[in-house]
Amino acid sequence: MKKIFIYILSGLIPSLLLAQMGKPYEMNINGVKVIVQPSGNEIVEIVTVIKGGVQNYPANKAGIETLAISALTECGTLKDEKNSFKNKLDKVSAQVGGSTNMDFASFRMNCIKNDFDAVWPLYVDAMTIPKFDAKEFDRIKQDAITALKADESDPDNSIDRMARQVAFTGKNYAKEPKGTVATITTLTAADTKKYYQSIFTRSRLLIVVVGELDKQKLEGYIKSFLSKVPAGAPFTPKKEAYKPAVTTIKPVDKELATNYVQGIMSAPMPGTPDYNAFILATRIFYDKHFLEIRTNNGLSYAPAVWFSGGLTPYANIYVTTTDPNKYIAVARQLIDKIKKEGFKEEDLKDMKATYATNVYSRQETNTAQAAALATNEVLHNNWQRANTIKEEMKKVTVADLNRVFKTYVNNITWVYQGNTKQVDPKLYTQKETPAIPKDTKAF
Repeated sequence: MKKIFIYILSGLIPSLLLAQMGKPYEMNINGVKVIVQPSGNEIVEIVTVIKGGVQNYPANKAGIETLAISALTECGTLKDEKNSFKNKLDKVSAQVGGSTNMDFASFRMNCIKNDFDAVWPLYVDAMTIPKFDAKEFDRIKQDAITALKADESDPDNSIDRMARQVAFTGKNYAKEPKGTVATITTLTAADTKKYYQSIFTRSRLLIVVVGELDKQKLEGYIKSFLSKVPAGAPFTPKKEAYKPAVTTIKPVDKELATNYVQGIMSAPMPGTPDYNAFILATRIFYDKHFLEIRTNNGLSYAPAVWFSGGLTPYANIYVTTTDPNKYIAVARQLIDKIKKEGFKEEDLKDMKATYATNVYSRQETNTAQAAALATNEVLHNNWQRANTIKEEMKKVTVADLNRVFKTYVNNITWVYQGNTKQVDPKLYTQKETPAIPKDTKAF
């Protein structure tokens, strides 16, 4: 079943938690914004963000940032080889590691407050004096290639990757943060180290701290850390809109148990008034799409709609089905109906409550709170949104929902993997809503 996620909807911190925590604040240290959220507990979570993501490298180097971030802990440092580094962390049950996505890389540490003085130097060493040992690098590169081959055999990963590559051809979002077997194979430890040094500059950094740490002490630690990081050239991540001029479909014949269909649509930019309304509109559309496709017509076990709200935001519509022609007819009729009749007040009221409950439940850890603050700052230039989104969502009206749905749910870039004899591409691209075929197959 397709895993449904809303890319930045983890951007909330529950009001109950806020009541137990001190007031968040920000500092500017050596030109780097540092966001601090007192936690009200004994856990310290620190995230160092490197902005840019897929904007930082060409398509033929896709995966280099992911390998670089992995190498920071997996290849050891100039002070500690890999096992020594990990043993020191294990002694205090601390965590240090990183990840990458379309818009930024992050490198985090998590420990008990009493162990902060022991863990912080290891965290700094990993970022400032990584070893990029060639033998260890070859190991993590082979692990990455093995994982990529496994991903290629997963139909959900395959259709999602194809959808982005078709929709964003020639643009940054066509790149794969994890890379491909072809791009990863060519990377060397020396090249990856050189790349890491080029992006690890103060001009690209953001630091988020969630924990109960003395402000002066924290400021001193971070100032010392940043003194080891070069300033770098000014950098501002680009925000790009996706607005397909027409509806298209690219079918690929593939031997699968069922057919996979995914479409990409436009979406509002982060930081704009339409953004919050579109979050709720797509979630309501998900429910209506699921009801119509699975429950009422038996066309799929896992129909889905979700919003990928990054620096290039877009909405997705997805289905696995044995009857792709009936699917498009039913889906298009549903879209037409929503545009004609609009969403209802009850839809909005229920979704506001569901949205708040679901997202709040994912914000109960320091790690989740740090991720929310970082994501909102990178995408919206507004880390405070992590704490104020509940009140902002209250302002969304049904008129807002209907406006954004009509504005952004229009032309769709479709991709198809499966039996191409079962799909009629004209039904997906014609302006008129297709009639529902009489002879159909249920899943």
